[in-house]
Amino acid sequence: MLFNQTTATRFLASIGLAASALALAPAASAQVTKIQSNPSALILDAADVKAGTDMIFLSGQLASPIAPPAAGAAPDFGDTKTQTMSVLNKIKALLAARGYTMDDLVKLTLFVAADPKLGKMDFAGANEGFKMFFKTADNPSTVARSTFQVAALVAPQFLIEIEAIAAKKR
Repeated sequence: MLFNQTTATRFLASIGLAASALALAPAASAQVTKIQSNPSALILDAADVKAGTDMIFLSGQLASPIAPPAAGAAPDFGDTKTQTMSVLNKIKALLAARGYTMDDLVKLTLFVAADPKLGKMDFAGANEGFKMFFKTADNPSTVARSTFQVAALVAPQFLIEIEAIAAKKR
């Protein structure tokens, strides 16, 4: 097909209008779908996060001391359950400061070291602390999660470190 100048101008104008319409079209709304095949399970099977979703990636968080240490004493961070609750409270505060909630969490990675008092990793303690934040009246949802036993964390008093990813609709 031969184009004359008028046809070519009309063709280019129609392409420009189509491109403008696409640029002005509203973005598809973001969506986060939490997938859980067993509703009584403590964690999700997966979280499907579509493009256009706001996300935040939190670095690994460690527990805070239970109380300020006595003069010359090492700080007490508690057992694995206590440290898990401390870390999840930190995560909750970090999320809240950015407009997210615990319900927006889609993935947690737990790194758990052996408790010297037990001589092994306290997976049950980590789960007990976890249950205080997920599948509760305040937060009936849960997250996809991986848990790794590690030889040690940054200092011997730390028994758990948690990384988090949250996603929400814009």
